[in-house]
Amino acid sequence: MTATNPIHALLAEKGVLLADGATGTNLFAMGLPAGEAPELLNETAPETIASLHQNFVDAGADIILTNSFGGTRHRLKLHHAQDRVHELNKRAAEIARSVADQAGRKVIVAGSVGPTGELLVPLGALTYDDAVDAFAEQIEGLRAGGAEVAWIETMSAPDEIRAAAEAAIRVGLPYTYTGSFDTAGRTMMGLLPKDIHGVVDGLSQAPLGVGANCGVGASDILASLLDMTEAKPEAIVIVKGNCGIPEFRGSEIHYSGTPELMSDYVRLAVDAGAKIVGGCCGTSFAHLAAMRKALDAHTKASRPTVETIIERIGPMRNKTASAGEAGEGRRERRRSRA
Repeated sequence: MTATNPIHALLAEKGVLLADGATGTNLFAMGLPAGEAPELLNETAPETIASLHQNFVDAGADIILTNSFGGTRHRLKLHHAQDRVHELNKRAAEIARSVADQAGRKVIVAGSVGPTGELLVPLGALTYDDAVDAFAEQIEGLRAGGAEVAWIETMSAPDEIRAAAEAAIRVGLPYTYTGSFDTAGRTMMGLLPKDIHGVVDGLSQAPLGVGANCGVGASDILASLLDMTEAKPEAIVIVKGNCGIPEFRGSEIHYSGTPELMSDYVRLAVDAGAKIVGGCCGTSFAHLAAMRKALDAHTKASRPTVETIIERIGPMRNKTASAGEAGEGRRERRRSRA
């Protein structure tokens, strides 16, 4: 099936697009109990999910991601909902679609597709074909509910990215994909930022965009962005960085980023060649509103260096974090696109 391309059309109009902010951390602030699957709220509390999307649209988002990050059968089985994949994903897309359609301007509904949480053969038991089937089942639901793009995100393994991309092509949705470069400048499975572009080479349809999300902090993801845009300057590159650095305060995680810091992150991301910029863990509606204002007022400047990024945003953590710190951060992020 040939998929349409909503991202290129809006980019042609606006130049750079603003994607939304955090799903998980905002839902926790809105009452989601720890350990509960956010995807179940699509049925039990649709008004909460609609409010999440509406707040991001009001803040100026051009792209909103559905509440479906953990929507494969493999993630939903942890909550005894593996037989509800289609309905939960369809509902996720319907809620986002209803908000986007009332925005009074073009807002793209992107179907969030996160990792299965399983290791693929030979490291684990999940076969490539089974991964494609699981992702296709999820993306079918997203497409049925009105998602325009499969937004494959927070990935570590190149073969899992490829499986999700192949599933999107099978279903007939255009797709993007982003990796999480949270392990000494690589993904947990060893993928380098500069190599993100070639992961799906040979598939019948190319991605609409590729890039990075989540990770450790804003400085680190901007350094990854430099590598990605240097490797392929003409590519549409996405960055959706965490709101500063995650810090434990007692039993709760807080993110250090201020609206001012995230505004400067947007400016640096545009200067470094990003075409789609958003926030991940910790990015609130207020952060996104500040990012929108910064984006609208910014004129692209000279390409920053890593040293400039560190001077303006703060030190990188990826290169110096101990294995224990990196592992703790990864475990916290895997439950949801927080």
